Amino acid sequence: MHFPKTNAFPRSIMLAKSMGPNPLKICEELLDSANIPAGSVVLDLGSGTGLTSAFMVREYGFNVYAADLWSNPSDNMRFFESLGLDNHRIVPLKADATALPFASDFFDAIVSIDSYSYFGRDPRFLGDRLLPLVKRGGELLFAIPGMKRDCHDDLPACLLASWTPEQLDYMHDAAWWEALIRKTQGVTIVAIDEMECTPEAWADWLECDNDYARNDRAAIEAGALEYLNTIAVHLRRL
Repeated sequence: MHFPKTNAFPRSIMLAKSMGPNPLKICEELLDSANIPAGSVVLDLGSGTGLTSAFMVREYGFNVYAADLWSNPSDNMRFFESLGLDNHRIVPLKADATALPFASDFFDAIVSIDSYSYFGRDPRFLGDRLLPLVKRGGELLFAIPGMKRDCHDDLPACLLASWTPEQLDYMHDAAWWEALIRKTQGVTIVAIDEMECTPEAWADWLECDNDYARNDRAAIEAGALEYLNTIAVHLRRL
C-alpha cells in the first residue's frame, strides 16, 4: 500500500513511540475511508504516547484532544512541542474512557487506534459513554486488533507463543464486533472491514527495539498472521 502521510512522518519517531503495529499506517488507512475536514475537533481515544494525535494534527489539520489513562500528559506535551505543535492545536490529558470529561456534542469525530478493544467490549460503552460526545452526523472510527475468525475454543499454538488466553480474549472477529455495535441505538454502521495494512503494520512493529515488540515476534514468526487482522469500524451518529 501507499502511505504518503505516514512516509512524511519521521520513521525514527514512529519506531520509538509505537506501542503496537504501526499506528500511523493504520490511522492513515482508517481515515482514508472518512471525510473529516481540516479544522475538525477530534478525540484520539487511547492515544498512548501521542503518536497518532500528533500525526492527525500535522497531516490532517485536525484539532486533537489526546486522551489516555496510562500516559503522562506532560511527557506527551513535550513530545508535541518538539514537533512544533502547541496547545491550541493539541491537548493531552489523562482520562478514563468510561468517564470522559467532555460536554455532550463536543467532537466532530472520535478516532481510536489499537485501544478500543480494552473498553469497547462493554455493550453499553458506545451508547452510554461515547456516542453522546459526538455531534449528530459526526463520525467514529476505530481500528481494532482482531481475529479473522474467533478461535477462542481452540487457540492455535502460534498465538500462544506470545500471548495468554486472557490477553487473546480482547481480540474478536468482525462479525463479533458488528453484532455488538448493532445493539446500540442512535448510530449507523458505515462499514466494518478488514484492513489491508495489517502485515505491513506488524512488520514495522517488529522492527521496534522494545520488550513488547520482541515478545510478539515469536507468534508472528510462528504464523500468527494467518489468524490475526485489524478491523476498521466506521460509524456515524444519527
